[in-house]
Amino acid sequence: MKKLLFIMVLLMGALVVNAQRTPVKVADLQKSITDNITKDYAGFTIKDATKVVEKNVVTYDVVVTKGTMQETLCYDSNGKFLKKMEAMGGMSKAGPKKGTKTAMKHKS
Repeated sequence: MKKLLFIMVLLMGALVVNAQRTPVKVADLQKSITDNITKDYAGFTIKDATKVVEKNVVTYDVVVTKGTMQETLCYDSNGKFLKKMEAMGGMSKAGPKKGTKTAMKHKS
């Protein structure tokens, strides 16, 4: 019984520490966010948006696309642009950054 209680406490603690992510409808985004995207990312379309709450700080992650390009933009709770997020694994859709080496495996 003590082990079960201990595991439940650990799981609850893990849920509190992790960021809470909630999908947001594009139509519900703040006007300042959509205005910034229209101005600074002309030709891009908003694909999806997520409200992120971590340590009582609210931010919005907005995924925009243009053709095959995709960017994830981060805004604060007031709709102010914070940063462009790095692609997963540190590599953008364009490939590795100039000056970096990549290892390729060939089958013999």
